[in-house]
Amino acid sequence: MRLFHQCLAVLCLAVLTLSPLRAATASELTVAAASDLKFALPEIVTGFQAAHKGDKIEVVYGSSGKLQTQIREGAPFDIFFSADIAYAQALRKDGFAATDPMPYAVGRLVLWSATRDASKMRLEDLADPKIGKIAIANPAHAPYGRCAEEVLRHAGLWDKVKDKLVFGENIAQATQYAETGAADVAMTALSIAVSKEASAKGGYALIPASLHSRLEQAYVVTRHGADKPLARAFLDYLKTKGSQAILVKFGFSPPGQAAR
Repeated sequence: MRLFHQCLAVLCLAVLTLSPLRAATASELTVAAASDLKFALPEIVTGFQAAHKGDKIEVVYGSSGKLQTQIREGAPFDIFFSADIAYAQALRKDGFAATDPMPYAVGRLVLWSATRDASKMRLEDLADPKIGKIAIANPAHAPYGRCAEEVLRHAGLWDKVKDKLVFGENIAQATQYAETGAADVAMTALSIAVSKEASAKGGYALIPASLHSRLEQAYVVTRHGADKPLARAFLDYLKTKGSQAILVKFGFSPPGQAAR
């Protein structure tokens, strides 16, 4: 019995000794990501964490322009995924990023609706009086919103529909407006339209990529995340075939490839 208690004491001591070590070696990563990644990125994070148990990854979604501003103001983000490479380039130029921007995908813009068959819609249908409100992301700080405005102007529709427009803070919120009935149609990201949630409620129609600027997307490691090995490990995982397949599944084109 005495031997048993001695062994038990040794075991408890080992547990107490190892527990701080495990806590010390666990890492945390905070990622700022464009809202068009809100369905694709969680799948990638889940796969990564399966091999990095104990490490914690938190993802904050928003418009690329606003996330960039937050990083400049000192937000503790370690990696920034931008829907427009220009925002990532600006951070690097001004010393807020520790790495050069690395393109990871090309996005696409679509028409999506929960109340009508958007798969049969044409751009000119947006001028139809039966369509009351059209949701787009705010062009001032959201790349998809800027591209939506470019499309409408290029198609000669801007003056016809500008009074119908409702602006979301980001592309996810713009989609939500169409989902809840606050808008009849959304000009949104293909990566959102193909998600289980959106495809269960409505179809979509691709908008020709020739009508707007290329939605070249890129990431950077921020100055805050410069010394975090977990940031580098996660970005290495993003380059794997499994992660790339997830991005393609959600409608993203590889960066070196023309948008479909």
